[in-house]
Amino acid sequence: MNQQLFILTGSSRGMGAAMAMQLLSGSNRLLCIARHDNPTLAERASQTGASLTQWKLDLCEAGAVAQQLGNWLAQQDHQRLDSVTLINNAGVILGVAALHALPAQDLSQSLRIGLEAPLLLTSAFLRATRPWRAARRVLNISSGLGRRPMASQAAYCAAKAGMDHFTRCLALEEATQPNGAKVCSLAPGVIDTDMQTHLRGSAPADFPDQPTFAALRANGQLSSPAQAAQRVLAWLERPDFGAEPVADIRG
Repeated sequence: MNQQLFILTGSSRGMGAAMAMQLLSGSNRLLCIARHDNPTLAERASQTGASLTQWKLDLCEAGAVAQQLGNWLAQQDHQRLDSVTLINNAGVILGVAALHALPAQDLSQSLRIGLEAPLLLTSAFLRATRPWRAARRVLNISSGLGRRPMASQAAYCAAKAGMDHFTRCLALEEATQPNGAKVCSLAPGVIDTDMQTHLRGSAPADFPDQPTFAALRANGQLSSPAQAAQRVLAWLERPDFGAEPVADIRG
């Protein structure tokens, strides 16, 4: 039986954990990369016999993680793979405040996880899989905040905007390659995650949009992580995946 290989970052919680759980099925092979193991995921894989590998790594050390990924891919038996997919899902909001009020370390970490890691992992992924016959895909999990500005979120907005634009550049490059990868930077909508809790719990004096985020929860406008994961994975399986390098799940 031919297989699909998925590589997923940020799999320990939120939509990433939900995507990982939904990918544990059939002939899929799943490699998860996160700062923490996901015991629930490991238990499900053990119960179902699904193929799961978890790496407990810090994406702030993106260069080392990318090198490890490239080496691992080079060792895989890819002849029976129908497809191989990298999902850059990990992201972080470390502070909700004006740029001048945030520690340099927090700003650096936000950009390393949100932008540097996807760039380096994607580069290693494409280089290692270039000779493979399997269909290759890169799905970058973006955000509407990469396409509109928001006060007190400069680092997160910048990382997502950068992700969108490097995906556009990558789409142009891969279109000229034999078996070029299909790529998309996809905004998944508003999801009831720890990140949303953090934003709506912030002081309005620090975060002018706090009432908007509080209203999303109060009005029932947030998707659950499982619902969002299902929609994102359905988008990934669309026959026209990658036709638009930057997209929004809400159309």
